[in-house]
Amino acid sequence: MSNIAMIVIPVIAFFFIEIIMGYLLFVAFNGDTEGEHFELFLRLRFIGMLVVLVITNGLLTYFVARSIIKPIQQLSEAANKISEGNLNFELTVKGKDEISQLALMFETMRKRLKQTEELNQQYENNRKELITSISHDLKTPITSIKGYVDGIRDGVANTPEKMEKYMDTIYSKANTLDHMIEELFMYSKLDLKKVPFHFENMDLRSYLEDFMEELRFDMEDKGGSVHFHVEEDKKYIIKADRDKINRVITNIIENSLKYMNKDRPEINIFLKSEQNFVKVQIKDNGSGIDQQSISRIFEQFYRTDNSRNSSTGGSGIGLAIVKQIMEGHNGEVWAESEEGIGTSVFFTLPKAGENE
Repeated sequence: MSNIAMIVIPVIAFFFIEIIMGYLLFVAFNGDTEGEHFELFLRLRFIGMLVVLVITNGLLTYFVARSIIKPIQQLSEAANKISEGNLNFELTVKGKDEISQLALMFETMRKRLKQTEELNQQYENNRKELITSISHDLKTPITSIKGYVDGIRDGVANTPEKMEKYMDTIYSKANTLDHMIEELFMYSKLDLKKVPFHFENMDLRSYLEDFMEELRFDMEDKGGSVHFHVEEDKKYIIKADRDKINRVITNIIENSLKYMNKDRPEINIFLKSEQNFVKVQIKDNGSGIDQQSISRIFEQFYRTDNSRNSSTGGSGIGLAIVKQIMEGHNGEVWAESEEGIGTSVFFTLPKAGENE
């Protein structure tokens, strides 16, 4: 029932009851409303009108209070709570009239404000975690470099062999630090959408075959092996940024080798052609990742090693960069793993025709 109907119905009822009471009084006086009965008739009719008016006004006030005043009071209370920063309440909406629609819009606004507040809080927490992680990761190699420099200054490196070892370590730590800063800079620009993508038609199969030749040479030096599996008679033409794809594959493989705990490390790369996209699987035989951590490995600075042991090296954002680059290519990336057996990282890229 609309607000107008709630107001009109009691008014109509008032006139209807007034007509009935007039008729009943007329009948009660046998139609004689003149002479000595006229004054009594008027008094009784006035009293009847007054009673009907009081009842009608009460009903009208009740309906108005229920349909207009109470919802407006609820909206006012909700507005006060929001102005005080309190979004932890719910505005109950009943009916389909104009005020109910206004209350529904107000409740929708409250939910969006709450979502925005929660998102801002998450961003703030991520920012604090980012600062803490950067401070920790940059401090580790700097502390090591300072320690070796102090050793040289104090004369600990008192032989040419020790001096060469110290200088090699300092150079290695400096390279690690430079790589970490470069990755931080890259991730920051990707996150702000300030990295240009130079797309071109690219044969992913040919690219991976060349990449595998270089990787195979490095793996054999470490006593490991690498294998490339591809479906024949299929096309693997994608539209992609060659340098960004190179970073994606390099970061995934570096991450695999970083946690490799087998005497003979092994990398298998599978290339498949689907209807609208190309899928790549990079599989290792490393230590594997537990199921609680597998969904978080693409987050910034997340490491499966809770102790953050610096022996593995790295900035902790290599796979986060992979995710950002895949999003820039309209692709997807995910991982599957089994502890003690190994981990597979998958990513998909739209074919050239689909991407265009």
